[in-house]
Amino acid sequence: MTVSEIVSRQRNYYQTNASKPYEFRKAELEKLYKAINEYEQKIKEALFKDLGKSSGEAYLTEIGVTLKEIKYLLKHLKKFMKNDKRKTEITNFPAKSFISPSPFGVVLIMSPWNYPIYLTLAPLAGAIAAGNTVVIKPSNYSSNTSDVIYDLIKSTYKEEYVTVVKGGREENQDLLNQKFDYIFFTGSTSVGKIVMEKASKNLTPVSLELGGKSPTIVASDANIDLSAKRIIFGKLINVGQTCVAPDYILADKVIVENLIEKLIYYVKEFYGEKPLEHPSLGKIINEKHFGRLVGLIDKQDVVFGGDIDKKNIKISPTILRNVSSDSPVMQEEIFGPILPILTYDSIEDAIRFVNSRPHPLALYLFTNSKVIIKQVLNNCSFGGGCINDTIMQVASDYLPFGGVGDSGMGKYHGKASFDTFSHYRSIIKKSNVFDLPIRYFPINEKKEKLIKQVLK
Repeated sequence: MTVSEIVSRQRNYYQTNASKPYEFRKAELEKLYKAINEYEQKIKEALFKDLGKSSGEAYLTEIGVTLKEIKYLLKHLKKFMKNDKRKTEITNFPAKSFISPSPFGVVLIMSPWNYPIYLTLAPLAGAIAAGNTVVIKPSNYSSNTSDVIYDLIKSTYKEEYVTVVKGGREENQDLLNQKFDYIFFTGSTSVGKIVMEKASKNLTPVSLELGGKSPTIVASDANIDLSAKRIIFGKLINVGQTCVAPDYILADKVIVENLIEKLIYYVKEFYGEKPLEHPSLGKIINEKHFGRLVGLIDKQDVVFGGDIDKKNIKISPTILRNVSSDSPVMQEEIFGPILPILTYDSIEDAIRFVNSRPHPLALYLFTNSKVIIKQVLNNCSFGGGCINDTIMQVASDYLPFGGVGDSGMGKYHGKASFDTFSHYRSIIKKSNVFDLPIRYFPINEKKEKLIKQVLK
C-alpha cells in the first residue's frame, strides 16, 4: 500500500466518526497502556541494542513516563472533552456561549531516535485522547525500537485507525507530501524547517519539538555540591543524547574550580573510575554521530574524560575547560556526553551571552538569590527549565513542554497533549424565543445611538 493510500484509508476511517466518542477514546488508551506493559521486555531489549540503555534507564526515561502520561489522560479525559462554558455578551442575548474541543482529523507523528518509545507513544496518547486517527513515522536510526513500535501498534490497533510507516528519507518525503490535518514532529531544527515548509503548502498546523544549546548558569551562591550532582544527572541521561540536556555551563568565575572538582566527583560516583566499562553508560546512536562528537573534543581543553571506545561507539563523560564562544563545541547542539564550561564575571554578562544565541529549548539556573532568578527569567527567552535542577520539567504532567523560536513551537504533556491535538471551536447557541431587532438593516439614526450605548 502506498503512503497516499494509507493516508486516504486513515481519513476514510476518521470520517466514520468512530474515533470520537469518549468510550472509544478511553478504550484505545487502555489498549495502549496494556500493550506497553506486555511489550516491556522487548522494548528494553531494543533500546539496549539501539542506544545501550540499561533496563533501569529504559524504564525511567521511556516506559514509565509514557505509562504515566497515559494514566493522566485516562483520569482526566472526560473533563477534557467537555464544552467550556463562557460568558455571553449582551449583544448575543438570549444565548449560551461555549468552546467545544474537536479532533483535527488525520495526524502525522514523526518521532526521533533518542527517546524512540516516549517521543512516539506519548504524543500518540494525546492524539488518541483528542479523537484523531494517526500515522506514525519512527526514526530509521533506532531501527530495533522502530520494529518493536511497529509490532506493538499492529497488534493493538486497526490499521485504518493507527498505523506505522517504517523507512528512511524517501518515506519521510512521501509522508510530508501528503495532506495531513496536523503534523507533530520531534527532531533537529534543520529538519523541522523542512517539515514546516512542506506543511505550509497544505496550510497544515504543526508542532515542532526541536532542540538547541541549553545553557546551565551556576551563580556564586549556588549549592555547588548539589548543583554538580544534578547537572551530571541531567547531562548523562542517555549519554547526553537528550534535547533538554544541559549543553554547556556558564559558571561564575569565583566558583568554577570548585564546580569542576564536584562535577568530576559525581561522574566517578555514577560511573566509576572507568566510565567506558560501566554497564550503565549507554552508547552513541551510530558511527556518524560518534565521529561528529569525537571531532568536538579538543584535547587541550579536556580536564576529565575524553576517552573513546570506537568498537562499541562509546565516549566517556568529558568535561572541557577554557572553552571560548568560538570553539567548535559551542557552534552546534552537542547531543552527547561532552560538557564545556565557560565563565562569567557578572550575571548580566551571563544573560547577554545567552541572549546572543538562538532561543534554547531549556535553561537551568543554580542560585539561591531571588534577585538573580528574577533577572534571568525576565531577560532570557527559552522553552522551559528548572531552578536548582535539570531535566525534571519534562517529567511533570502539569507543565506544558515545548520550545520557542529556534527550539520549536507548540506544547504537549498532560492537558497540553489533548489541547495540541484538538481544535477549539467557539460556539454561540442562540435562543429562538426572542430576537433583538437592533442588529438588522436598515440601521437608522435611532438604532445607531442605541448601538453606541450597547457597545460602550
